[in-house]
Amino acid sequence: MEQQTVRIFVGFDSKEVVAYHVLVQSIIEKSSLPVEFSPLVLSNLSGVFNRERNALQSTEFSFSRFLTPYLSGYRGWSIFMDCDMLMRADIAEVWALRDERYAVMCVKHDYQPKIDTKFLGQTQTKYEKKNWSSFIMFNNDKCRTLTPDYVNTATGLQLHQFKWLENDDQIGELPVTWNYLVNEYDYREDAKNVHFTDGGPYFEKYKDDDYAEEWFAARERTLFVQQGA
Repeated sequence: MEQQTVRIFVGFDSKEVVAYHVLVQSIIEKSSLPVEFSPLVLSNLSGVFNRERNALQSTEFSFSRFLTPYLSGYRGWSIFMDCDMLMRADIAEVWALRDERYAVMCVKHDYQPKIDTKFLGQTQTKYEKKNWSSFIMFNNDKCRTLTPDYVNTATGLQLHQFKWLENDDQIGELPVTWNYLVNEYDYREDAKNVHFTDGGPYFEKYKDDDYAEEWFAARERTLFVQQGA
């Protein structure tokens, strides 16, 4: 039976809590399909995820994202998203691109980061397939290699470069507009999901970046309450 609900896992980082909530709001208000959210909060995963923090990881969910198929019971499809994103289109559009030929689908970026450090002074690491894993559509049954044991013990590059797949032919390609890298790419009006990969507008240094005004407007809508008479 066709999966009716879009199941979305979002990386959650205690250093940028507001990012999660604004991203969720931006998805909810534009989606034409029911959506289901699961924040990947480390304290919620204590019984599953016990990997020690790596000095190079810039977010708390750098590796826990790969638990998405396991947490989905290896059934159907799920989307993983970094929290420092803003949805500008109906997520049903990308959901409709699911292709059973592939184990995962993502934007296949081919770029070198323009900066050496990003938010909060974090080192901007450079590696093959960088940012491919920041927005992934998982065909969960085809990702059974991603057991908790594997996710806890595999190297960072094994995970982020999809070495757990038999080959790269199992990686389907999404249009770049679904993971559009702010500052790395020039402003594009038709970007459907923008990614503040250097740092979100909630950090003072990035408050004037492209799409920042839209992010702040979404934050205001997230805080909306209709007062009584």
